[in-house]
Amino acid sequence: MNSKTTDRIATGFFWASGIIIMLLLAWFLIRILGDGLPKLSWHFITGRPEELMAGGGVGPQLFNSFYILFLSLLISSPIGVGAGVYLAIYAKKSRFTDLVRISVEALSSVPSIVFGLFGFLLFVNWAGWKFSIIGGAATVSLLNLPVLVRVTEEAIRAVPESYWEASLALGSTRWQAIRKVLIPAALPTLITGITLVAGRALGESAILIYTAGLSVSRKTPDFNIFSMGETLSTHLWYIQSEALVPDAKDIAQGSAALLLLVVLVFNLLIGIPSRYLQKKLSGGK
Repeated sequence: MNSKTTDRIATGFFWASGIIIMLLLAWFLIRILGDGLPKLSWHFITGRPEELMAGGGVGPQLFNSFYILFLSLLISSPIGVGAGVYLAIYAKKSRFTDLVRISVEALSSVPSIVFGLFGFLLFVNWAGWKFSIIGGAATVSLLNLPVLVRVTEEAIRAVPESYWEASLALGSTRWQAIRKVLIPAALPTLITGITLVAGRALGESAILIYTAGLSVSRKTPDFNIFSMGETLSTHLWYIQSEALVPDAKDIAQGSAALLLLVVLVFNLLIGIPSRYLQKKLSGGK
């Protein structure tokens, strides 16, 4: 078999793989949005849920989803980015740093249900926070940390070494070079990493069932971090498995469509500025 035939076969395989993925994605979107979009209304998106009567909404759950996301990023982003910078710049090659990298990679593959059980033992029981928004956010931040550390380290290492050397040659300290040269150059990749963990946090349910609970506060919005914090994803699970409302199927379909739209819009709102920033930093190429 000559090289041209091999090239055609490989090209056809990759094209077929791409088309199959696109068709699966299109089918998924059409199925979820087709069933759920007719169920969406302003009352459904902003209203309170009902336990026994039909016609409830998901307003508190939608608020809790973004509130827990914000708190989890507030906790995990500084720690994850700081640890990644340390591993990329300050840490010398040793058995300890190798152990840290292996541990980070191992943690990034741990199932979320394990983090949920750990958060239940640590924050709900030992810390005495009970089922709460802060307990859920702290546990989600533990889930996000390994990914943020690895993304930050790789983003910093991907910056051309000449940037670092030129900054130090001009008299910058290490911290000044990191703050004014390396992090701005690696910012598009860092934003992409934060977007990935944010999208994962928005759709997370296993962790929050064990830490944030399956109930919401009586008032909306409730910024009390020790209130119970059922999110849209956990509400979807609850509606499908244990709800007593007669329109549970409609609520589940509407919640699934709303959750999908929220994740898509959130990724677009962050992804588009990130692409623009990347082009600007690369000189518009």
